Amino acid sequence: MQDLSDTQLQDLIEEATVDAYDEDEQLTGFYTMLVDHLAIPFETTVLGASVTVDSVDLTPGSGIIAWCSRGPHRQAIAILDLPLPTPAPDGAEWIHAYRHWAA
Repeated sequence: MQDLSDTQLQDLIEEATVDAYDEDEQLTGFYTMLVDHLAIPFETTVLGASVTVDSVDLTPGSGIIAWCSRGPHRQAIAILDLPLPTPAPDGAEWIHAYRHWAA
C-alpha cells in the first residue's frame, strides 16, 4: 500500500469520527471501520515469529487490539504496535488513520 497523504489520512479520520462526540466514541468509530474494512485474517511477523491476525477487538483501557495466533497460542497486541506485512492487507489504511489520530 502506498503512503497516504495527510489529506487522505484526515479524510479517513473525519469519516471514522463524523458522529462522535468524545474520544471514546471516536475510538469506537475507528473500531467499526476496522471491522468493516480490514481483510482478516492476515499474516504478519511479531518479534520474528509469523502470526495470524484473527480478529480485532475494542477493550477498555487498551484501545483497539489485534488478536494474533501462532499454533495453539493467542496474544492480544495493540493495533498501534502491530507490525504490518508487505504488502499490507486490504483496509490497512484504517490502521494508518487510527495511528495518525492517536499520535
